[in-house]
Amino acid sequence: MAAARLLRGILKELRLRSGPGPGATSRGPGAPIPAYRQSAAYKYITEQFRRHQVTSEKLCRAQHELYHQASTYMCLLQSVRQHLALHQEYHSKGERSSHEVAQLVGLKLPQQPGGKGWEK
Repeated sequence: MAAARLLRGILKELRLRSGPGPGATSRGPGAPIPAYRQSAAYKYITEQFRRHQVTSEKLCRAQHELYHQASTYMCLLQSVRQHLALHQEYHSKGERSSHEVAQLVGLKLPQQPGGKGWEK
């Protein structure tokens, strides 16, 4: 059961990584195959999961090692996606004013008081 959840998580990250491609929204008998399903990574991962399926009576050390490698790979994919999202948010705008930077971190700059004596 945990292996199926792990496989779905990895395939979800591959789908998010590839972005929308042909057949991303259409489903049905004549719909094109999504781009991520044609990738070498998708084919390799599904092949490895199918090859190393274990029945409930069989317990082997290699299965636990493969499960650990798969969970580590899913963590890597999630971390890369989150890193790219953060990089887009904080580093893609170029030079920013001090007012924009203060708003970005949740601060407000003090306002210049108006009134007599401040005009030039």
